[in-house]
Amino acid sequence: MADLKEFAEQLVNLTVKEVNELADILKDEYGIEPAAAAVAVAGGAAAGGGDAAEEQTEFDVILKAAGASKLAVVKLVKELTGAGLKDAKGLVDNAPSPIKEGVAKDEAEALKAQLEEAGAEVELK
Repeated sequence: MADLKEFAEQLVNLTVKEVNELADILKDEYGIEPAAAAVAVAGGAAAGGGDAAEEQTEFDVILKAAGASKLAVVKLVKELTGAGLKDAKGLVDNAPSPIKEGVAKDEAEALKAQLEEAGAEVELK
């Protein structure tokens, strides 16, 4: 049992280059297609937890353009950021500009949806 745990740990910690080499070996020597091998290794990495750095947890909401209804976007940016009208107008006028930084994925997607509904072009980073 310990050997299988060690083997699983080795699979989870493979680099991309090593996964590609493993896929080549499995295809050439055992007739297993690389796509199936990549899925098996990727599935093992996901089950093992993987690195937290691989999955982004904080997002920046970037206003790329105000769109046709600039006034509505300025009002919404003012409301979302808590900034004054002049500051909100400055953010919209100087697009691309960050509206909120380091927010959770759900909040970032909600902000993006609100801004796009107002007519703005938004990007999450």
